[in-house]
Amino acid sequence: MKLAIFGSKQYDKRFISTVFASSEFESKKSVELVFHDFPLSPDTVALAQGAEAICVFVNDNLSAPVLESLHDVGVRAILLRCAGFNNLDLEAAERLGFFVANVPAYSPEAVAEFAIALIQTLNRNTHRAYNRVREGNFNLDGLLGKTLRGKTVGIVGVGKIGLALARILQGFGCRLLAFDPFPTDAFKQYGEYLALDDLLPQCDFVSLHCPLIDSTRHIINEHSLLKMKKGAMIVNTSRGGLIHTKSVIAALKNRHLGGLALDVYEAEATLFYQDHSDDIIQDDELMRLLTFPNVLVSGHQAFFTEEALTEISECTLRNLDDFLQKVPCKNSLVNKEKPLAKLASIPVRI
Repeated sequence: MKLAIFGSKQYDKRFISTVFASSEFESKKSVELVFHDFPLSPDTVALAQGAEAICVFVNDNLSAPVLESLHDVGVRAILLRCAGFNNLDLEAAERLGFFVANVPAYSPEAVAEFAIALIQTLNRNTHRAYNRVREGNFNLDGLLGKTLRGKTVGIVGVGKIGLALARILQGFGCRLLAFDPFPTDAFKQYGEYLALDDLLPQCDFVSLHCPLIDSTRHIINEHSLLKMKKGAMIVNTSRGGLIHTKSVIAALKNRHLGGLALDVYEAEATLFYQDHSDDIIQDDELMRLLTFPNVLVSGHQAFFTEEALTEISECTLRNLDDFLQKVPCKNSLVNKEKPLAKLASIPVRI
């Protein structure tokens, strides 16, 4: 059988192929890997012709019409090489009888460490200092930061990544607060759980680590921003839709929000993972964000380490093995009876 891998970059091809060739997976005996540079969309779904399984990433289109087209061309398994699945119509996938599995966790330290890098870059203005020095400007005016020790950091969503971040921040000597509607005891050694409305006014930094579901969409909005301490900073390495972009632009303009670091963006699907350096980017909100000296935007790279890509490849191929052997898959998002994961009921943690 064929496994069609959509939106594949050189690093995807390298890590998936390497793990596939060096593994003892059952799939190695009967599967042909077919890599497509194009993301999955209504226009590219025909590339899945002849494949029984496909592999997709965070910005591939898995809407009901695309799923129906996939089913029509013979696809029966959907493997997400990521944790998030807000781009997938789970109910349609269930109705059509697809096998669907994700990679629920991979190298949480990779994302947590990148969140720390964004916090410190934004706080200490190292991005601006780097550019100045390359132009021969060693002036320190405008580069003043704050000592992280003793500052209060709010972690929104305390799964494996949130816990990894808490461990790191404890080493910095930060006071840690967390919001998660499904609290666990694991965080209590690092800090205190609070309701979001009680957490936001106390924090110097807020780091987002929750999935994008109905209850978390635009969790950072005009009203929640007003509850934040003046001058506080927000870091988002989770899902772009957690933040209402127009609201943070307004909060940056009136100087209530002290800084913003985004590795994800709510309209990233048509931009991220592609080279647009020769294009005129039509997204006015993103372009407005890039004009602020206290805003950092990176291209959804927090996961991007050798260790994480290896784990993603291994888990994806294990999921494929479960499909081929027709055995229960622990990472399945649906089954024949009912969806195993409803978007409205998933704990706010990843």
